Amino acid sequence: MEKICFASLLLLASLALCQGRVVRVPSGPLVRVEGQAVSIRCNVSEYEGPRDQDFEWMMLQGQNQFQLISTFDSSYPDALFKNRVSSGDISIKKITDSSVELKIKKVRATDSATYQCSTPSTDTVFSGNYKADVELKVIGDSLKVAPSIPQPMVSEGEQLELHCNTTRAFTEHTSLSVTWSFKVGGSPMAEILTFGPDDKVTVGDSSAQRYAEGGLRLDLRGGGFYGLVLSGARPEDQGKYVCTAREWVRQGGGSLHKILEKSEDMGKVTVKPTAQSLQVTVEKNTTLNMEDTLNLTCSVGTGNLASLALAVEWLVSDGSASPQVLIRMDRDGTVTGGSAQLALSRVSPGDFHLVAQKVEQSDSGWYSCRVRAWLPQSSTKWYQAAEKTSDPVRVLVTQLKPEFKVTLSAAVTPQFTHDPTELHCEVTDVLHLRDGHLGVTWHYSEAVPGDASSATETVATLNELGALVPGPTYAKRLESGDVTLSRGEPTVFRLRLLRTRTQDMGAYSCSVSAWAPSRQGGWEQAREVPSTELKVQWSPKTPVLSVVAHRIREASSAGSTFEMSCHVTGQNLQNPGYSVLVRTEERSGVASRKVLSLNADSVLQLEEWTEPGRVDSVALEKTGRLEYRFRLYGAQLSDRGFYYCEVTAWTREQGGSGSASGAPGGDWNRVVSAESSKIRITFEDTGPVFNVSIHSDKHRVSPGETSKLQCIISVQGASPNRGDVSFEVQWFQSPVHALENGGAEPLLSMDRWGVVRKSASATGANQSTDCSLERSDAHTFTLSVHGARDVDAGEYHCVATPWLLAPASGSWSQGRQLTSPPIYLSIRLALWESMRLPLLYGVGSSLAVGLLSILLGLICAHCCCRNSQYTPRSSNKLMDMEMD
Repeated sequence: MEKICFASLLLLASLALCQGRVVRVPSGPLVRVEGQAVSIRCNVSEYEGPRDQDFEWMMLQGQNQFQLISTFDSSYPDALFKNRVSSGDISIKKITDSSVELKIKKVRATDSATYQCSTPSTDTVFSGNYKADVELKVIGDSLKVAPSIPQPMVSEGEQLELHCNTTRAFTEHTSLSVTWSFKVGGSPMAEILTFGPDDKVTVGDSSAQRYAEGGLRLDLRGGGFYGLVLSGARPEDQGKYVCTAREWVRQGGGSLHKILEKSEDMGKVTVKPTAQSLQVTVEKNTTLNMEDTLNLTCSVGTGNLASLALAVEWLVSDGSASPQVLIRMDRDGTVTGGSAQLALSRVSPGDFHLVAQKVEQSDSGWYSCRVRAWLPQSSTKWYQAAEKTSDPVRVLVTQLKPEFKVTLSAAVTPQFTHDPTELHCEVTDVLHLRDGHLGVTWHYSEAVPGDASSATETVATLNELGALVPGPTYAKRLESGDVTLSRGEPTVFRLRLLRTRTQDMGAYSCSVSAWAPSRQGGWEQAREVPSTELKVQWSPKTPVLSVVAHRIREASSAGSTFEMSCHVTGQNLQNPGYSVLVRTEERSGVASRKVLSLNADSVLQLEEWTEPGRVDSVALEKTGRLEYRFRLYGAQLSDRGFYYCEVTAWTREQGGSGSASGAPGGDWNRVVSAESSKIRITFEDTGPVFNVSIHSDKHRVSPGETSKLQCIISVQGASPNRGDVSFEVQWFQSPVHALENGGAEPLLSMDRWGVVRKSASATGANQSTDCSLERSDAHTFTLSVHGARDVDAGEYHCVATPWLLAPASGSWSQGRQLTSPPIYLSIRLALWESMRLPLLYGVGSSLAVGLLSILLGLICAHCCCRNSQYTPRSSNKLMDMEMD
């Protein structure tokens, strides 16, 4: 029995231990924001004693413990917290008999600690827990909200963006949410969409359908940027917008607790309805001719044209009945009511073009354009945002003829013969031409004295197709380009005479004709308007040109310089240019020779002055506006004669494409020429007199020998110094083998510098004469013919040309060419020498042929003539026969 009682006591004790006091506080850590109110609840259960329990709170910071507040002991708080407890900043509130709340009105950063809730024991047995701890973390208020609306005023259908820039300092166990709200007038604030916490999207009831259709979307760029985009703004979107940011902390059990909230007004958004900005206009009234094409444009203007889908209808009315739909285009571009004669097209985003071809009088009436503007409500739905009709315009179809005026004027008037003339025929005040063309016909009538009339000639016609039809008199001039017709502008016709002649003076007029398309497919003339006559006249003047030559420097001796100037005087020449040609003639009455020229573009050209080594001895330059100067350096005896200038006056074509030499402004045209007076170069040859002779040591040489021929130059009179004279020597062979050795070409020559040159025949592959030339002394030039052969026989002569140095000027002058008498060189004929080789060749050949014949005979006799069938008779012939 005692054992049973003891077991019962142990069981009761175990039950008592299991059901002991339990003190509970929220699971931590608790995260709160500095400056906000904090409440921490503490309750007790499973206790004994009175129902009303007391509580005590303590703060644990590291190794430090501070008594905070008690429900039954007013002196319980530590000295550090007495002021805050007495001021009510820290308080304790009894909720029930077994639960209390610790309240801190404005929590501080220093309040971050572990808070311990304890209850004094009222139990008969000390069991369970009598205290519980919870951690409190106080964080700073780092949440910032900066909302913005990039475009607070939008047109209906445009995109509306709401930006909410939110930043905060990162804290563990916290998260963020952003809410966009909307308010119209005095109505309560309605949430549009909330993003977060934990990246969750929550849509308000009024925006759920729009979000599902894609009309709302988030723009999350990162870095604290949160954007909400309304794809198509509507009039009901107009109002005030608010951005709210909330910071959340996750508590024990996984639930979220809001610890901070900040809201900022984003501003007011104004949505301009399409009906207010929609403008529809049609062009002004128009009048057409029968068979014309009606072109009307319906212009649509609005602020959000790119967002709209437009449906257009053209209406027509005769003024008495309601308008009828003529043709329409749906918002997807489908045209209803069109035909081959009637078409509607969209030529630009806001322009709709109506074209009616070949209109009739029944097409007259009042035309207007009705536009319906549609906006997308979702990806599959549209709604009509506005409708507007333009003011009607009057279209009148009648039979009209073109009207215009014609004015003739002179753009370029000639002052002289060969000047250009240009006339302009201008068409103004053109009405009702439409698709018609203009043509022009130019007329000319000769100027006659008094009131007498002259016949009118047709210069040319530029027809309605732009083709040129020349008149019979002007066909050649039009073909050569002397007369041209052109159309510089659509209403200006030009007649141009490049070189106006005297017979071109007279009265000119033009007739402009308007042409319209005919029903048969061609063109028919609708109207013709002539211009008044315009006289082209000037006083013709004959151009006059005179040239006077003056001697500037006299050539008194060989090697001196001759200089003359030519002064030009012209009359009745318009902007002339002059070309100068210097000519020379040996004496009067003989043919002249061109020296050099200077053309109208100042280009110098050497003409027939081609003496070797003297190309640079002549010069021609322009020294004044009308003066030219000619120089001849180092005059020679061969330069004596008459010199004069031949001057030609040129005028340039006005407005041409350029001269042949590339000068701008036009081509040069020859007007008149004149020759100057002649100036003579004459001086006596006062220098020494030279003679030339020829000498040979042998006139007759044998073949193979060398023959020397000497050309000797003798001087009579004052002998010049050795360095002041030089000679050019040429040797010729003639006439026996002249053609074989080059004819008139010298066999050998030595110039005045001592350079020896052979002719082509003497240096070629088939050369016949082996010769050399040397200067034996100052006046002797020796020709050596080596290895004489019969081809070297013939006459030889030399030609010498002296060159003298003028001490005063330092220039060389060429003297008169001297020719020696001929000398004959003959070759001896040696009989034995000429027959020795042929005889030796003949005897040798005969012996060789004889020996060869004997040898061949012996061989033939031995090999070919022997009888191989012969057999000698035996002595026993009888026996042989018997045996046979």
